[in-house]
Amino acid sequence: MGSDEEAALLVPAVEEGCPGCVMERRKASSNGRIPYRELFFVAATSLASALPITCLFPFLYFMVRDFRVAETEEDIGFYAGFLAASYMVGRGFSSIFWGVIADRVGRKPVITFSILSVVVFSALFGLSTTYWMAIATRLVLGALNGLLAPIKAYCVEVCQTQHQALGLSLVNTAWALGLIVGPALGGYLSQPAEKYPHVFSKDSVFGRFPYLLPCLSVSAFATLVLISCEWLPETIHKHKVPEMDTKAFKALSSKEGYCDPPRKKKSLLQNRPWISTLLPYCFFSLHDTAYSEILSLWAVSDRKYGGLSFSTEDTGQVLAMAGASLLVYQLVIYRWVHRILGTVNSARIASAVSILVLATYPFMTYLSGVKLSLALCSAAMMRSALAITVTTGISLLQNNAVCQEQRGTANGISTTAMSFFKSIAPVGAGALFSWAQKRQDVAFLPGDQVVFMVLNLVQLLGLISTFEPFLVLPALPE
Repeated sequence: MGSDEEAALLVPAVEEGCPGCVMERRKASSNGRIPYRELFFVAATSLASALPITCLFPFLYFMVRDFRVAETEEDIGFYAGFLAASYMVGRGFSSIFWGVIADRVGRKPVITFSILSVVVFSALFGLSTTYWMAIATRLVLGALNGLLAPIKAYCVEVCQTQHQALGLSLVNTAWALGLIVGPALGGYLSQPAEKYPHVFSKDSVFGRFPYLLPCLSVSAFATLVLISCEWLPETIHKHKVPEMDTKAFKALSSKEGYCDPPRKKKSLLQNRPWISTLLPYCFFSLHDTAYSEILSLWAVSDRKYGGLSFSTEDTGQVLAMAGASLLVYQLVIYRWVHRILGTVNSARIASAVSILVLATYPFMTYLSGVKLSLALCSAAMMRSALAITVTTGISLLQNNAVCQEQRGTANGISTTAMSFFKSIAPVGAGALFSWAQKRQDVAFLPGDQVVFMVLNLVQLLGLISTFEPFLVLPALPE
């Protein structure tokens, strides 16, 4: 059988103009080149979705304080946890719906609508005047922002098998860039009338709404991304195709690296390789969110409670440096780590090393000045790189365990499960942090050490869940 006949079997263009067939033929004719244009859209849209999540961390403590909902200073962390969790609660309720819509209607409509929701509700969050208004806007934003499920499916579908790890890592790279830009926006642009009185007066809109400027900046960037979505190519097939010839596919893919191997479609609940990835994905997501919450609260809290007495600018700088190093790691180093260690081993090793790095945090309270800044930034950069190695590996396992017709739904279900864990993470972390500050006199360890010990316990559970009999490995591309 000739190569033209094999290609016809593999991508049967039953209907002209089918976006899925157009994408498959584009991949077939790319000669192994990386789809830079499509991956640029993946990075831009993922960044626009990440910014409203990360920009509030530097000013979250002060925003809750200004709402005057906490009776004492020690209670601020408790209320901050609920505010941070509201986004994940909303996303958890709607992710399966958006995943199903992405499988039936297409990836592009869901992505476009999600970016539109960021434009509107990020600005409304900055205009919040009460604690409950802030909760409501974050909840609705999470419910309407269904980007994560289709964007993961999309970045796999625009790449040939040898580039799938790069495609999925770009979603995390955009998150890394969000960790740079988001905290920087939140740290430097919040409370502008106090920080830049010669530019913003207290009677101006930014004086009356001290947290509007960073949120408005996020909306402005999302507007640019929304416009660029017009050129986002669709990847889903719009017609019924006959079964692909597996032998012909294998023969062609071994010669040309054509496209993803065909998979037999079955119920997701019967797909044990995919089901087995949910537990480690949820544990690592819980740990990642709790860590972000704890780090911000711990850094800005007073030293008498075991904190570092950092300002919003100091916290933003630490998070930005961690994000910058993560960007370099994803673009330069991660591909070599994945190639040498493999998907599963790299995730396991990174998870184990992350436990050791996190164990050093409580001892930083004994440092000050340059030594403290150097130690905290180094640990934060290492921990960010290790966390992304884990989450990218798990995402790659998930997307290779299902066929294209189920990727949106599968990612929607995993996003719902992950969002549930991420929603309880800030609440639990905030409550734990508040308890640790109040009970340092009776705790068997200093408050900050109790907090980081619990974080390491969650990471250990995630590491254990990556071993048999918990994890059943799907067939992975070479």
